[in-house]
Amino acid sequence: MVVGLVSYGVYIPRYRIKIEEIARVWGKDPEPIIRGLRVREKSAPDIDEDTVTIAVEAARYSVKRAGIDPRRIGALYVGSESHPYAVKPTGTIVAEAIGATPHLTVADYEFACKAGTAAMQTCYALVKADMIDLGMAIGADVSQGAPNDALEFTAAAGGMAAIIGKGNDVIAEIEHTLSYTTDTPDFWRREGQPYPEHGGRFTGEPAYFKHIYNATKMLLDATSTTPEDYRYVVFHQPNGKFPMNVAKKLGFTEQQLLPGLVVGRLGNTYSASSMIGLAAVLDKAEPGDRILMTSFGSGAGSDTFSFVVRDTIEKIRVKEVPTVEELLSSPIYLDYALYAKHKNKIKF
Repeated sequence: MVVGLVSYGVYIPRYRIKIEEIARVWGKDPEPIIRGLRVREKSAPDIDEDTVTIAVEAARYSVKRAGIDPRRIGALYVGSESHPYAVKPTGTIVAEAIGATPHLTVADYEFACKAGTAAMQTCYALVKADMIDLGMAIGADVSQGAPNDALEFTAAAGGMAAIIGKGNDVIAEIEHTLSYTTDTPDFWRREGQPYPEHGGRFTGEPAYFKHIYNATKMLLDATSTTPEDYRYVVFHQPNGKFPMNVAKKLGFTEQQLLPGLVVGRLGNTYSASSMIGLAAVLDKAEPGDRILMTSFGSGAGSDTFSFVVRDTIEKIRVKEVPTVEELLSSPIYLDYALYAKHKNKIKF
């Protein structure tokens, strides 16, 4: 049985703020920050946008792209670390908004920046077990970063919805997937706290690099493949430097990485980060291309996937659904005051 992606949709707010503007407010030199992060600007939500609205738009695009009847969806999971309700599912709102039948299972996922890919694995398993026809996995976030914290320079907004099914409708077969997980406290936010805290440099080697490297290496071993067997590779993108470094360490080239490396113009969309990178690659992938994607979530763990693109991908390239490149184009830039208003950083 062929199981994999049958459609996908992305939503990115049009608003942006440049790294220079954030640095200006805090009296910092922007050039070392831009060089270090390899990020020039990041997305910001509109005043009335949150994880729910972003997830709904991505879900609607995913349904529209392949002309899918949403009543076929038997499971819907939303991964995020910025769900608007502490007690009230995001997923039920999304399911209602897209016209799904009540006869489905819904849950919200949380595992820092890999909650969306964990949802993909669950949908994959349910479809493969023949328990559902289609499953929708969403990664969406309005990422939080405290004022003048390192996170504020990259924490962005966006979402990606992946629909997973089987048979002749599959556009990218999930050849294999697995995970690597440990208890590594590199990033956290306690109940009631408005912004997360992080372990600074600790988030690098023992967290991001260890988990992505080990998960990817395990996948290569399990599938008897090498980096040369893949046309594209996508890693979680907290900044532009980390994915480039881990790709080099694993033996992947810039040519394999760059098509999906959107963080420089988007920022870190947390649960949507690697998934939007995957969408950017799918926008241009050709039948027969093999794609490797590895996410990372602080706390800490990585989910990794091997995809093989099928001929059916040409059928879902429709003008009515924007590509990642189109969503990144024509930005509206904010100054810091408007950005703070949009992000609700100003408390009354």
